[in-house]
Amino acid sequence: MIFLEGCKVMTFSNRDLCHIALLCALITISGAFKIPGLVPGMEFQLSAPIAVAICGVFGIKAYLCAGILSSLIGLILGTQNILNVCIAMLFRVVVAIIYFGTGPTRIFYLFSGPVGTFMARMALSFIIGKAAYPLVAAAVPGMIFTACTAPFCGRVLSLAARYVQLPGLPAKK
Repeated sequence: MIFLEGCKVMTFSNRDLCHIALLCALITISGAFKIPGLVPGMEFQLSAPIAVAICGVFGIKAYLCAGILSSLIGLILGTQNILNVCIAMLFRVVVAIIYFGTGPTRIFYLFSGPVGTFMARMALSFIIGKAAYPLVAAAVPGMIFTACTAPFCGRVLSLAARYVQLPGLPAKK
């Protein structure tokens, strides 16, 4: 389907659609699990390091498509509201921008999650009109967790992708 003359149409094969659907399910289900904090309100979703790993292993296109679908599913199921989706999309865009600038390097895995969370918390502060420091302080344990576990999650996803020979990745040895 072409909307404007000269626009390039994004196409997906059946394999790509299944690939993105599985990544979407991984983001959606991992987002339902929370890592408890010491103080109520400081819990952190397990989806953050997994989302960073998905971007690092599968690239921006698959990551953003899976993330958008995950947010739509959350809206349909009623587990997320528009504010949750906006904050999650800001996190995803920041992670994608950092990936675009650095590629799948150790710097990307260590810093994209915490920077994405920081930017999302700053935007949340602006939207709800509350002080930014308490919102960011509540997210620090999750930021540390993401920085520590995203490289591991990336390695696991990379090994799994090579094992099943997903497109765009070198075949297993």
